[in-house]
Amino acid sequence: MLPPSADHQMHIASVVTCKQKKIKGMKYRILILVVFSVSRLFANNINNNTTNVETIMKSDTVIIKQDFNKYFKSCNVVGSIVIYDNNKEQWILSDTIDAKRLTLPASTFKIMNFLIALETKTISSENEVVKWPGSTDTIKYGFRPEIYHDMTVKEAFEVSAGWVFVELAKKIGKENYKRYLISCNYGNLNLSQKDDDFWNYGAFSISPINQVKFLKKLYEGKLPFTKRNIEIVKKVMITEQKADYTIHSKTGWTRENGINTGWWVGYVETKVGVYFFATRLLQDRKQNSSNFGKCRKEITKSIFKDLTILK
Repeated sequence: MLPPSADHQMHIASVVTCKQKKIKGMKYRILILVVFSVSRLFANNINNNTTNVETIMKSDTVIIKQDFNKYFKSCNVVGSIVIYDNNKEQWILSDTIDAKRLTLPASTFKIMNFLIALETKTISSENEVVKWPGSTDTIKYGFRPEIYHDMTVKEAFEVSAGWVFVELAKKIGKENYKRYLISCNYGNLNLSQKDDDFWNYGAFSISPINQVKFLKKLYEGKLPFTKRNIEIVKKVMITEQKADYTIHSKTGWTRENGINTGWWVGYVETKVGVYFFATRLLQDRKQNSSNFGKCRKEITKSIFKDLTILK
């Protein structure tokens, strides 16, 4: 067999080069497709059954940290954390799917509840005393005799005395709730639950991303509440104060439908900047673990340390 001519060799080289370019082009197209898909992910509705569209701002960057899932696995739960770095305009998510999933807000709704109660003048201040009604459903809320007494709304927020906010909800009314939920773009607006405690039971729900966006608006004073009322709630939310950081937050836990749904949401003020967060844990109650409540904060703080938000 004769060796290929120089022209033939050039032709072969040309074909190989073309193939390489096609392969490289395909790689670029795949990369573009992936980027486009991620962009579409955050532009889609959080839930097709609601008009509440959750979008991440185009100017913001998004970082996916799947390695954070190890903290959830160590607690025998599934879930996610959503963090927004206010200075960098940067989202950090452990799971893009769970971050959009809607569930009951449980006691994290006390933040919104407090604001609405103040704004509707259902209460005049955080120090207003709510009278103990004499009884509560211990099957739904557990037996907690230490909270069965008259108390201020501030104390009720701090010890998560659900009965106080149920009493306030009876006075506020669902029409007022719906009006403020719409104006704050909070949750799926489904208040079909007959009982007053719609944030712990029923179809009302919110996503971790929605929680963070609400908290950011709270911090910036961009919610439909007076500056006074916003400042009252922000102050009551202080749960930890150190020399180099302050945490404003609220926990939540409901056992609806045989599922432990646990939250810790809020924001951290440091010397470097402000970080908004929403951590949610989900666990089948058949696999109930005694450390579920503690895991909400433990997971969050471990991730804060990984990100050097806290030391």
